[in-house]
Amino acid sequence: MRIGNHSPSDDRPGGDRGGSALLGTDDAEPARLAIHGGSPVRTTPWPTYDKGAVFVLPEDEAAALRAIRSHAYFRYDHRREQDTECGQLEAELCRYFDTRYALATSSGTTALALAIMAAGIPPGSLIACPGFTFVATPSAILLAGCRPFLVEVDENLHMDPADLRRRWTPEIKAIMVVHMRGFAADLTRLTSFAAEMRVPLFEDVVPALGVELSGRRLGTFGIAGAFSTQSDKSLNSGEGGFLITDDRNLFARAVVLSGAYEGRLRRHFPDGEPPIGSDLDLPLLSFRMDEIRAALLRSELPRLPIRLEAFHRNYTFVAEALHDLPIAIRQPVAPGALLGEALIFRVPDADWFARALCAEGIDARNLGSDRDANVRVFWNWRFLFGRQDVAAIKAMLPNTTRYLEQAVDVPLSSCLSRQDCDHLVTAVRKVVAAAEANRSRPELPELMGHRQR
Repeated sequence: MRIGNHSPSDDRPGGDRGGSALLGTDDAEPARLAIHGGSPVRTTPWPTYDKGAVFVLPEDEAAALRAIRSHAYFRYDHRREQDTECGQLEAELCRYFDTRYALATSSGTTALALAIMAAGIPPGSLIACPGFTFVATPSAILLAGCRPFLVEVDENLHMDPADLRRRWTPEIKAIMVVHMRGFAADLTRLTSFAAEMRVPLFEDVVPALGVELSGRRLGTFGIAGAFSTQSDKSLNSGEGGFLITDDRNLFARAVVLSGAYEGRLRRHFPDGEPPIGSDLDLPLLSFRMDEIRAALLRSELPRLPIRLEAFHRNYTFVAEALHDLPIAIRQPVAPGALLGEALIFRVPDADWFARALCAEGIDARNLGSDRDANVRVFWNWRFLFGRQDVAAIKAMLPNTTRYLEQAVDVPLSSCLSRQDCDHLVTAVRKVVAAAEANRSRPELPELMGHRQR
């Protein structure tokens, strides 16, 4: 089996690290950094989805071609629902998540918006969401006619329940939890708080498809969970998404809003009448998925556990190889409650550190860099703030600002080889060693405050 441009079974991380662990030890002479004119750790491009490092196999391509050659691209044609690619995908997703209903959509963003609208959240309401999330989260809240209420994240970049409680207002009518960069949010505290406040909790699982918390899959803790199948997600159809729920009324409304018209809602309820009397009382937004994408996803779904295992294997290898360094590696809320699609750690001069890693051939970003218009940080969501000064926007969530300005993010494709993982370990250790030796830069152990254990 070939995935991307290599066979993971031939070079999976582990075993001999090729000397990568030597860099950054007390006895080794730090190598000259590439950013200062030295030789880089690697010269080949770092594997990422936008460079073609994707988990798509020949049988997946064949499934999409089968759908193309059928000339039946619209899910609501003459066929029975159970005979369509979308209908079968939704049934398979229900089995995978052990949930009653699933609805295939045009994107994760539309799945989020549909969940909010179908739940009947009044227009103009505040919906709480974290200040660290992809811009699609607040955009979906706006699309649903509501207003984002931004909440601090903690030192591990999880939505902070204490800040949400401290700043709670009755105008908040729902909580949007985000499992950002594949890390499960603190659902134990957040679901309890939502119940206490008597508001629904939605899950933005766009970055974390397949992740479990305490043996339960993310997306099943709230009233609805929304997922993406965009190219860098655990399931890849280029664009696309879906929502899952156990709420019969929410599901029926979402089906109509997504684009089931002139009685087509009934196809989703083969065992009885839909819980809403008419599909004429709701607008039609055309957020449907097409049959080609559904066919591709149906082919990929049985191999999702393989991809999830590859993410975990790569992440575990890299994180364990770096655990002794004075960098604050992001911690999950519970053991294993992460996807492994990104290595995130905090260092004092994160902008310099990320640029040094890039020079070594590793794709890295300082999340809060002023050099980078990163749409995952709240102060770059200018559509929410009008002409307010950036410094004033940052001051609204001072903790989130500080943690993001310290954070380095390295994407970890499920297609990474053993050599790729070794290169990452070598590069990080090389940059740390050089920074510690170079007294013109801040001393990392002193400023980091602790070592990871």
